[in-house]
Amino acid sequence: MSEPIRYITNEQGEQLSVVLDIEEYRRLIQYSPSDPELLLGLSAAELQALADSKLAPEDQARLTDLLSRNQTAELSTSETDELDSLIEHVSQLNILKTRARYTLQCSPSLVS
Repeated sequence: MSEPIRYITNEQGEQLSVVLDIEEYRRLIQYSPSDPELLLGLSAAELQALADSKLAPEDQARLTDLLSRNQTAELSTSETDELDSLIEHVSQLNILKTRARYTLQCSPSLVS
């Protein structure tokens, strides 16, 4: 079979079932996508790029400035809110980076 997935349809064009080639079937049953931490559907290159990603330079500079000034209690209320937002952004980025590394570590064949 030249296509990894084929659909069987009725006369109205509605999909009734699916036929997989053996390699695609083995790939699907070998790994359980039930782990919610895996980032499925990304290529290895995409996962590596995500794992290596960094905060934008202007955001990093602003974060460094706010953190420095926060140590001496020089922040206004709006700057404190901005600092909290940047820290939350960094935390979310770190979670995504970790999930990308975890997906790469689990198995390179999990990525498409």
